[in-house]
Amino acid sequence: MADSVAAASLIGYRPLCGGLSVKDTSYRRKSLSSCRCPIKEAVGKRVVYSSPMLPRLKIDRLVNTSIKALATELTKEVYSYREEERIPRTWNYRVDTGVDRKPGLWPPENRADNALLHNPLIRQERMGCSWLGAIFEWEGVIIEDNPDLERQAWLALSREEGKPTPPAFILRRVDGMKNEQAISEVLCWSRDPPEMKRMATRKEEIYQSLQGGIYRLRTGSKEFVNILMHYKIPMALVSTRPRKTLESAIGTVGIEGYFTAIVAAEDVHRGKPDPEMFIYAAQLLNFIPQRCIVFGNSNQTVEAAHDAFMKCVAIASKHPVYELGAADLVVRKLDELSIVDLKNLADIESPEFGPVELETELEPEDDNDRSTSAGVDDIFW
Repeated sequence: MADSVAAASLIGYRPLCGGLSVKDTSYRRKSLSSCRCPIKEAVGKRVVYSSPMLPRLKIDRLVNTSIKALATELTKEVYSYREEERIPRTWNYRVDTGVDRKPGLWPPENRADNALLHNPLIRQERMGCSWLGAIFEWEGVIIEDNPDLERQAWLALSREEGKPTPPAFILRRVDGMKNEQAISEVLCWSRDPPEMKRMATRKEEIYQSLQGGIYRLRTGSKEFVNILMHYKIPMALVSTRPRKTLESAIGTVGIEGYFTAIVAAEDVHRGKPDPEMFIYAAQLLNFIPQRCIVFGNSNQTVEAAHDAFMKCVAIASKHPVYELGAADLVVRKLDELSIVDLKNLADIESPEFGPVELETELEPEDDNDRSTSAGVDDIFW
């Protein structure tokens, strides 16, 4: 590049005097042969020639316009090349998604793909979304939850049955349980199955009368479910409500047909924190538990999901974010999640989902063998 500039520059170009006529200070035309003179000095834009036969000449107007333009273009090219070298080649732009995330978490790393897998069909399956399932709770995740109505239903039932009024911490314990389970194990009102069934049904009737059949979707829940439908991710819905009530509520909010499986109170024996509901939902989806992600809004859900070897996403709808730290991921709304987040959570190569190590029991040594070996040693010595 430098040679090109020098070749086209004013100083190194010979036809400067060879093809043009010059004049001295007396304005007499000189012959072209006498113009072949060495350069004396170059000051700024003026190039001064000196010769024993010629006086000092000013040749500002002798510069060829085309040569000057070529030199200018080459100089610009050199400087632009230097500027390109200064531009960093690594782009660390942060994508603005409108969601507050911790530094370094966006864009999330996709751990679903494994370049060490030589089978392209297996890699294609892993890069797709058909290898993971989503299990949603109903209240507090899909629709808005109202814990006060649940508390009022239990208090009204206790007054009807003539039972002692349960304190607030007891009512917090029954959150997420089946009605029969709460009546027999926590409230200790009865252990007779027909009686428990009667009181559980009555409690549900009181709750539905207080609730009034009005359901309101949480912000971002329907949009997130639509995204999972677009990527063909199987979804299941679990709840401790009766199936008839649950199916009626699903039709009211307009999301019927979204869920592959529905697990209601009639399908399980126990509610949370027992993982029975989530294990049964995974069986209906034909997935192993390690490939399922549970979406809940309480620590009982987190405990049940982890007991079933499932990852859990906690929705901070009823509890603040700092109380749900045991979950694998905590969000305020479902639409804050992406498909890549779900793939990373369902990574079955995580160390906590490794093979279960069986405890080995050492066989007790036989005293007869020990005495025999000792006898042999005595005989030897």
